[in-house]
Amino acid sequence: MERREFITLFIGVAAVWPLAARAQQPAMPVVGFMSGRSPEDSAHVAAAFRQGLADSDFIEGQTVKIEYRWANGDSDKLPALAADLVNHKVAVFVAVGGDVSAAVAAKATKTIPVVFGVGSDPVKAGLVASFRRPGGNVTGYTLWTTEAESKRLGLLRALVPGVPLIGILVNPRFPPTEQELLELEPAAKAVNQFREYAVAGGLISYGPNVAESYKNAGTYVGRILKGEKPADLPVLQPTKFDFVINLKTAKALGLTVPPTLLIEAGEVIE
Repeated sequence: MERREFITLFIGVAAVWPLAARAQQPAMPVVGFMSGRSPEDSAHVAAAFRQGLADSDFIEGQTVKIEYRWANGDSDKLPALAADLVNHKVAVFVAVGGDVSAAVAAKATKTIPVVFGVGSDPVKAGLVASFRRPGGNVTGYTLWTTEAESKRLGLLRALVPGVPLIGILVNPRFPPTEQELLELEPAAKAVNQFREYAVAGGLISYGPNVAESYKNAGTYVGRILKGEKPADLPVLQPTKFDFVINLKTAKALGLTVPPTLLIEAGEVIE
């Protein structure tokens, strides 16, 4: 072969090879992310979710695509959002931002793996068969928000002793509300949930670290994308609860925080 012919052949192969290589590359997996909340109030937890994915080598825009769907507090929108993600044939369906989101996702598909985030008992809700062996196509995490109601009320009474009447603000359309009231009634005879509320100006909060749970959900999605089955991934439960006191709010309300509570608090906002 003459030198000129060799050079021409080499250039032709070099031009065609990148096209062939791209054609052989697997398609980027798509994760459906549905939340009952809004993107504005979920920015930090969504970032934690992406970090969990990244820890499993799935980086948004590079090795994985995420389709976001937000109900913005209107649970009536969730069925249509879920159907849209199912029609997109996402590889994994993430359902967070409230128990209704998880229930809708589990009903929308029996084949696509679902990773949920709830505040109540997923076994009682019918989402999984058990915590250790969820079974089916669904797994995720619970924040156990209903289980800590008596603790929250006790902290509030320690902060403002002798108050004869305490009002409770609940959402009647939120599935765990009934259980929360059952937990609170006996405790009231003897109360923000998450750290974010105290940071935003609430007096106190006691509850699990929500961002950590979202990060764990991202890790689970990564494991499923690598081939593990939801049926074999135990439902995650919080191992640490954050107790936060906002001293600025206490001062504005004319309250003196007992030293014992300050010692017990994991975070004090001054």
